[in-house]
Amino acid sequence: MSTGTELKQGIREHLGQFSLHVVLVFATGLTIGSERAVVPVLGRDVLGVKSLFVIGSFVVSFGIVKSVINLYAGKWGEEFGRKPVLILGWATALPLPVILIFAPNWWWITVGNILLGINQGLTWSMAVNAKIDLAGPDQRGLAVGIDEAFGYTGLAVGAWITGAIAAQTSLRPQPFYFLAVVVVLAFLIAISLVKETVQYAHAEDDEDHHDANLPFNEVLKRATYGDRTLFAAAQAGHIENFVDTLFWIGVPLYLTSQGLGIAAVGVVVGVHSAMYFLQIGTGGLADRIGRRPPVIIGMFVAGVGVLGMTVVEGYLLWAVMAGISGVGMALLYPNLMTVPGDAAHPTWRASGMGVYRMWRDSGYAIGAILIGLTMQFVNIKAAFYMTGLLMFVSGGLVHLWMEETHPDFGTHEPPAPAPETPNPTTSED
Repeated sequence: MSTGTELKQGIREHLGQFSLHVVLVFATGLTIGSERAVVPVLGRDVLGVKSLFVIGSFVVSFGIVKSVINLYAGKWGEEFGRKPVLILGWATALPLPVILIFAPNWWWITVGNILLGINQGLTWSMAVNAKIDLAGPDQRGLAVGIDEAFGYTGLAVGAWITGAIAAQTSLRPQPFYFLAVVVVLAFLIAISLVKETVQYAHAEDDEDHHDANLPFNEVLKRATYGDRTLFAAAQAGHIENFVDTLFWIGVPLYLTSQGLGIAAVGVVVGVHSAMYFLQIGTGGLADRIGRRPPVIIGMFVAGVGVLGMTVVEGYLLWAVMAGISGVGMALLYPNLMTVPGDAAHPTWRASGMGVYRMWRDSGYAIGAILIGLTMQFVNIKAAFYMTGLLMFVSGGLVHLWMEETHPDFGTHEPPAPAPETPNPTTSED
């Protein structure tokens, strides 16, 4: 295509726009982080929710909505461009602080998390796709690593700030004033400063390749079960989100039940998420050594950290184990997402990434249900055991089934096209 000679990709070449998307994904992390340390305790101590499973319900609603939105965000990003979808994502977050401040009961919090799921699905999907658009194939791992590093650093900072505010004031409304400032500023940046990037993905097109221009239904099949490597990535993404869910609902409840104060809980949760900043290094590392090794190692390291939190006691040791699990997540998280980015043709990359992110983020919903039921009917520690064990099993499946997808030395090839069946002809007499 002629566009390929007119549009040059590269992070340095587009540093201004790339940096704006880094700022916005940091704001996306701040938005979800603002709930991490405060909201589960708010449900128990302010809104009077006694059931641990019911407290987990707000993550179920978030996970279901975000997974569905992820599926269609990529499709919409290809049809309408990245910027309109990004703006819509920030618009849906505007009512969230108001709901959290004034919610009279837990079900309003659950409704608010539906809006949060829409916000996270649209804004984070477009943030990562825009960075990949601008960076190009040679820096794809680095681009995803930067995206996830700043997003989860934002999550850590949001959890720490709101935990500190809650400790100095109360569980609400003060922590959510901070959230209101974040979403308004992000909405204004998305409208006024961000430029469209979808044309850079089009510049990579090879329209004659047999894998180009797959219909959406075919992309859904391919990225779900039609390609064993993509299936391995999807199931690993699904299971690793159990760890994220555990740190959202299980860890605050477990640590406060052990006598740790809300400010210290915010720090422990924040330490876990802060380790995600290492994704800048792990994403770039995968550009050099491949995606598969850091994914496999990360699954097992994260599982060890989760199990370790039930073995140790004390603020410092809990923070260390939270950090170990975060290091594992930093190894696996950006590189799992780069796998569909590598394996998808540019004409359907955003949709392929959307399918992966759908299966990954449905892990929030399934994880919240399983973790909530385990906490309710066994005990909180059992939820840690279950999550750690599933990480080991899932990592084993990655080892068995995932091929390397690196664009230069990967062994993965897309499935060959099905042979065309000749149209039956009728003879004329």
